[in-house]
Parts: sequence; C-alpha cells; structure tokens
Amino acid sequence: MSEASEIRTRHGGREARRRERSHKATGPGRPYIVRNIPTYDILSEENLQRIEKAADRILAETGIEFRDDPEALDHWRRAGAKVDGLLVRFEPGMLREILRSAPPEFTQHARNPANSVRIGGRNVVFAPAYGSPFVMDLDRGRRFGTLQDFENFIRLAQSSPWFHHSGGTICEPTDVPVNKRHLDMVYAHLTLSDRCFMGSVTAEERSEDSIDMARIAFGRGFVDENCVILGNVNVNSPLVWDGTMTKSLRAYARANQAAVVVPFILGGAMGPVTNAGAIAQSLAETMAGCALTQLERKGAPVIFGNFLSSMSLRSGSPTFGTPEPAIGSMVIGQLARRLNLPLRCSGNFTTSKLPDAQAMTEGTMSMLAAIHCGANFILHSAGFLDGLLSMSYEKFMLDADLCGALHTYLDGVTIDDNQLAVDAFAEVGPGNHFFGCSHTMANYETAFWDSETADNEPFEKWEAAGGDDAATRANRLWKLKLREYAAPPLDEGIDEALKEFVAKKKAGMADAWY
Repeated sequence: MSEASEIRTRHGGREARRRERSHKATGPGRPYIVRNIPTYDILSEENLQRIEKAADRILAETGIEFRDDPEALDHWRRAGAKVDGLLVRFEPGMLREILRSAPPEFTQHARNPANSVRIGGRNVVFAPAYGSPFVMDLDRGRRFGTLQDFENFIRLAQSSPWFHHSGGTICEPTDVPVNKRHLDMVYAHLTLSDRCFMGSVTAEERSEDSIDMARIAFGRGFVDENCVILGNVNVNSPLVWDGTMTKSLRAYARANQAAVVVPFILGGAMGPVTNAGAIAQSLAETMAGCALTQLERKGAPVIFGNFLSSMSLRSGSPTFGTPEPAIGSMVIGQLARRLNLPLRCSGNFTTSKLPDAQAMTEGTMSMLAAIHCGANFILHSAGFLDGLLSMSYEKFMLDADLCGALHTYLDGVTIDDNQLAVDAFAEVGPGNHFFGCSHTMANYETAFWDSETADNEPFEKWEAAGGDDAATRANRLWKLKLREYAAPPLDEGIDEALKEFVAKKKAGMADAWY
C-alpha cells in the first residue's frame, strides 16, 4: 500500500469514528431547537413605532391590490376595509386587531410523532432551500432539476440530524408536467421522509390536492384539528396580492393548515432602495396576508414571513447574502414579536455560482441574521446557490454542517458542576495538560461539535491524502449519504391510498408543461 493510500485509509477510519461520535452526541437528531440565547434587538421603541406608522400610512393611503379573488375582496368588505375595485385600504390598527386571533405558537405534526416541530416562541426549525429550477453538482454541472433530484434532496435532508423539516419544492422536477408535479412531490415527502413538510401553492386545486394527501396520511379528523402541512405564499411586491396566492393561502387556512406569508422585496426594483422603507413595505404586505388567513378561518395558524434582498444598481442583478437585508432581518424580528406571530426570516442566501468562499460567506451572514433576529422557521437553510436559481448537492452538505454548528451555538453555555470542571483543576494541577484527565475522558465524546466536512488535520496529512477542498469532500459525503439512506417505515394501506389518489388525479387531466 502506498503512503498516500495508507493515509487515505486511516483518514477514512477517522471519518467513520467522527460520524459515530457525532451521532452519539446528537442521537437521531432533535425534532427542533429550543434557543438558549436571546434575540438581538437593534431598534428603539421610538424607531419601531415610526416604521409601524409608515406601514399604516402605506396601508391607509396607498393600499394593496387584491387581484383575481372576489372572495378575498368580500372578506375585506365584511371586515370593514375600504374596497375600491381591486384596491383595498385599511384603517390604522385594523390588521393588528384581526391578527389577535392567530396563534403565537403552534405544532406542525410529522408522520413520525417524534419529529413533530413547534413553531413560534423560542423554537427554531431548519428546512432546506425551496424553489430552484436548476440543480448542480461537481460531476454534472448545472442542469434542470428532475424528480430524481427532488427525491435525492429529501433523502439527504431525512438522513441529516441537523434538519427538522423536509421542506417543500426543494427543486423543481421539470421532467414532470407542471400540473401534475405537485402530486409526485407531496408523495415523495410523505414516503421518503417522516418529518414535517410543505405542500403546493401554485394553484388553489394543487393546494387542496396537497392537503387531501395529508388527510390520507394523517386522517381527516386529525388534520381538521391539527396543522400537518405548510404552504409558502408570496406577495407580488410591490403592494399586490394576486389570486393564485390568496386562493392558496385561503385553502390552507380553511383547512386549519398554516400559510407562510412572504413578500419578496428586491430593493430598488420591487421596493425602495432604503432598508427602512423596504421594512415598512414588508410589514404592510405581510400583515395583510396574515390577516386574510384569520378572515378565512379565525385561529388558523400562520407564519409571518420575510424575504428582503438587495440588487446591484449597476447591473440590475439581484444580490443575496448582503449586509443590508441581514441587518433588516433584525428589525423584522422585532416587528413580528410585537405582533406575537411566529417568524420565517432570512436563510442561507448567496449569489455565488459555486459552493465556494463567496457562497459560504454570504450564506453565513444571512443565516446568522436569521438566528439572531429570532426566526422560528428558517426556510432556505441548505442548498441555496446562484441566487436561488440552483440547488447544489455540495452546498447542501456544507450548509447542513453549518446547521449542525448552529445547534450548538443556539444552545448557549451550560453552567453546572460538570461544565465548571473545578475537580478537573484539582486533578491536573498547575502546568499540566487536561488531555487524559478523568473529566476529559468522561466528556470527550460530547464536548465539541464535530464537523463532517471540515479538514482539521495537519497540512502534511491533508496534502498526502489528496489535498481536497471542502466542496470535494462534500461531493463524497452526499454520495455516501444517498448510499446509506433507508426509507422510514410507512403503513402499506396509507401508501396504497396515496398512490391511488395520485394515479386518479393524473388520469383526470392532460399534461400541461407551462
């Protein structure tokens, strides 16, 4: 055996032992994180009130259009809003009053009850990125996503202890007709994962199909009383809610399921270039969407969402992972807490085209903003590349590693007799090392978080083993995880009922590709 081969063998053994220690430390994975560090509030009461008053003026003077959804307009009329054609104006305080019925915290139930998540309060839930039409990896480059890619990312998320949620449209399965792919996606979430998941929102009937499939898996009565599926709906910023989104939003609320209400404000295009103006716009648009869920079904769970982003004013290209949206997320967190609503904010954003230093720098900035602003549901926690146009296998694994580190970060610092280690000082004494003392031996397996993608070996060992960079290591890791993946058990009767539902729905409509 060559020296390099021997080092690789030893390195592989270390990797296996490291993975074993990691799983011993974390178990099968926490269902969600309960934060043990405070949120970071950056604005004073006076300035928060100024933003709220600006949002109130936008709502009362400019208003929001609600297009292609007469029932939404009827809801607003009955609630006392001023409806002029498609334009709706709201008196200051009206939306806040309606939102009092929304729960500040709720449980989304998973097919495996051990994986149910609590959304709101001090709880933090990580979910993969959402919505990319392309996928990429180091072997095949950038290409349109397929159903196989979609299923692979569900398997990777299910295999990691660092995620709590299966996500939604992790990538677009473009090899399946547009009007049918939601059926395959929901089926994949329900069969390849036993964690919580998201359904379709691209048409009201697709939202209802998603909910009906959840009813097959959980039981109709259970779903009517409990949240089991989320739907991520977007404002057509600036100040427009289109019927596709409001009808889906109302479908989820009507079924007592949670809509995640998210404006997508690209500063300088769909909103002002100034951070405070974009935040006020975001507050106005999101409150209107969240309040509509309560008019559809009072008490339905809803998540206050936010997606601030910037742009290159020289080229007009979107930019992600930049400092202005990151610090803006801090303010959004304060505003959501004042409304007493669960928060979805920020994520692992980047405009980089490769899983490189730019990707991880931008992703870490935006992810830490989500952590410190108090986000409860963090969509786009992993895989986001190319301004959300591409889902990257390698970045998915690198981001999963960051999510693992954030578990420890959010735990804060525990203070007890074992952690203070006073007896260890007595055993070791001055001038000696702690490497083999009894305290170290009792705690070494769980003392530190252990990365699956970082290389911490001396330079000579790293070089002799091939000198691989992080992306190359991540490439090996996702392939290993897919080989080791085992599907969680599912009742055969439920599986057959889901298959029958999908087949019947597909047979009832011709393929549509746009």
